[in-house]
Amino acid sequence: MQVFDSGHQTNERTDPGDRVRCEFDAIARLPETGSWDHNALYHPFVLRQLPARIGRALEVGCGTGAFARALADRADRVVALDFAPEMIAVARQRSTDWSNIEFICADALAWDYPAGEFDCVVSIATLHHLPLEVMLSRFKHALRPGGVLLVLDLVRDAGVLDLLLSAAALPVNLAMRLLRTGRLRESAAVRATWSEHGAGERYLTLPEVRSVAQRVIPGARIRRHLLWRYSIVWRKTG
Repeated sequence: MQVFDSGHQTNERTDPGDRVRCEFDAIARLPETGSWDHNALYHPFVLRQLPARIGRALEVGCGTGAFARALADRADRVVALDFAPEMIAVARQRSTDWSNIEFICADALAWDYPAGEFDCVVSIATLHHLPLEVMLSRFKHALRPGGVLLVLDLVRDAGVLDLLLSAAALPVNLAMRLLRTGRLRESAAVRATWSEHGAGERYLTLPEVRSVAQRVIPGARIRRHLLWRYSIVWRKTG
């Protein structure tokens, strides 16, 4: 996997893709019980951008399959990609009740995206690891006319308003974590795993996202969300 340039140096003998793959495998082994993350909070928002029923759907960066399972309740068929073997293994274990999901262990940057095959393409918290312009082009290629592209990813503050919004998100984040898990902090093991994964990551600002989207998918709806996320919603015309 080609990882988006994070701006830090790595040893020549260390493949950044292998490092990230190992980090995701470690995340996959974290206990599901009592866990909560910001991405799951926005799953309902993403689903609301879709019709009640769709045909074929593609999720790129499916992780342990939580959103793929929600998507499968609306779709005839879901193809879900992730490049971490442990993620795919756990996703399959947790999805035995859904016969309409195909989990594939594959590099999202190297996968052969079929032309015009999917009614929707979704990517959640994945594209900050990849070149955004390249991936949006491939997603666009894979959509049929009328299909919907949905992206949810992490965003970097770009000015005073963003900093104020991030500050406002802190108490909301603590309250929601307490409500959903019964505690204000994750366990030390969970915090350490996510901290290792997040070290050195670089997120795009909203102006950077808008600039790329304007070139590749003009007319996309892009917005900032409270808990350090942005979304892209775009419909492919005929």
